[in-house]
Amino acid sequence: MRAITVSDRNAGVGGLTLTDMPYPHLAENDVVVRVHAAGFTPGELDWPATWSDRAGRDRTPTIPGHELSGVVTELGYGTTGLTVGQRVFGLTDWARNGSLAEYTAVEARNLAPLAADIDHTVAAALPISGLTAWQGLFDHGHLTTGQSVLVHGAAGGVGSIAVQLAREVGAHVIGTGRAGDREMALALGAHAFVDLEADDLRNVGEVDVVFDVIGGDILERSTELVRPGGTVVTIAAPPTMQPRGGRAIFFVVEPDRARLTDLAQRVRNGRLKPIVGDVRQLSETADAFARRRRTPGKTIIKVAEDQ
Repeated sequence: MRAITVSDRNAGVGGLTLTDMPYPHLAENDVVVRVHAAGFTPGELDWPATWSDRAGRDRTPTIPGHELSGVVTELGYGTTGLTVGQRVFGLTDWARNGSLAEYTAVEARNLAPLAADIDHTVAAALPISGLTAWQGLFDHGHLTTGQSVLVHGAAGGVGSIAVQLAREVGAHVIGTGRAGDREMALALGAHAFVDLEADDLRNVGEVDVVFDVIGGDILERSTELVRPGGTVVTIAAPPTMQPRGGRAIFFVVEPDRARLTDLAQRVRNGRLKPIVGDVRQLSETADAFARRRRTPGKTIIKVAEDQ
């Protein structure tokens, strides 16, 4: 099968190559998925799990990418809940070969059924972004109706979904980003927008929840905006400071079939719109990782066409 691989952790994006790889090994409780569309996280070449398995053994050449939408082609021993020929979407394991390949092996529990009226390209934009937004806002941030939330990167893959979910629950939503992101953030439901390059973040005032995808100085300055009892939630890096009278949480998204199913239903009935930015071919993956063309939303790699 064709796959995007990388063998040298020092090579960075330049080490990503399209090559031939063996068909994936099917373990117990796995399914093999024919990948139609895949998503990736730009920083994943820096993750330790990209280069070694859970026992710490080198697993290069490695296939990156951990979001996918496709069709089940084979079931492993003991697999239940899915069938051959079924459309599915979800996450691959962090420490196994990923989704930037024509086929990949995935634990069945990490996948959810995908309705025929959701395009694979849209579905591939949903797993990490959707689950991260939901878990950050509600499982960790405990956001509720009537509270206020500051969403950094409001036009990005995660932030755009966080804005929509927070607005739907009845929160006051303040989005941030670059000047060019303002129109999209407001269209998605943000009540206000802050240009991180031109506006003073302190003018936001106090908020109940900060949802951060940026880290660094933005995260530190945002910590000062949380009112007593509030929460800073970040996926960028463990926070170095805690808000006064509040808490700061770093988390890594976890697979959740039931929540994926719920998010897909929201897409079907128009309550949620994943923002697909650039759509690239498998051979263009290295260029997509380099983000030479900045577009709002999630960049998706088109691997195969629907039959």
